[in-house]
Amino acid sequence: MTQPAALLHIGLDDYLQGELASDVRHEYVAGQVFAMAGAGESHNRIAGNLFFHLRASTRGTPCGVFISDMKVRVAAHEAFYYPDVLLTCDPHDRESLYKTSPCLIAEVLSPSTEIIDRREKLIAYRTLPSLRDYLLVAQDSRRVERFRRTEAGDWRHEILEEGELTFTCGGLEVRLSVADLYEDVVLDG
Repeated sequence: MTQPAALLHIGLDDYLQGELASDVRHEYVAGQVFAMAGAGESHNRIAGNLFFHLRASTRGTPCGVFISDMKVRVAAHEAFYYPDVLLTCDPHDRESLYKTSPCLIAEVLSPSTEIIDRREKLIAYRTLPSLRDYLLVAQDSRRVERFRRTEAGDWRHEILEEGELTFTCGGLEVRLSVADLYEDVVLDG
């Protein structure tokens, strides 16, 4: 009779220390670590375009925009994720290795991560009281899915293939278009 493999549980401190020394990024969920896959040109251009527009809007403000290598801690799920882009305007969100109070998180969808982004991360991110917008951005077509928290605390879902996006975070208001996200991106078909 075969024995099931034992799962190795990693503590938070060990995970954070390991990430500092590792050449490969890992996400952390309830004591388990998962290696992150690399990204292609379209993925990088889309994430870069969003970062560029958010950074231009946040210059001279207390807000911070981060791309790919900054973790988000989701305490309610005992998780650390690496979103493609995040925005935080909370002056108390000062950890250097991770952020806890983003108002905007964006994931560029990849075949290997889309299910996790749509299900696991959506559920986890929605537990963050500070989060106002969660974007899922396709890299094979011009399509942005936006999950937005209303003033009443409900979540609304919308799909945009063109038009404008407006985000508010603290006292900051950011406007950009779907076309801005896809600038210089070559779409198949």
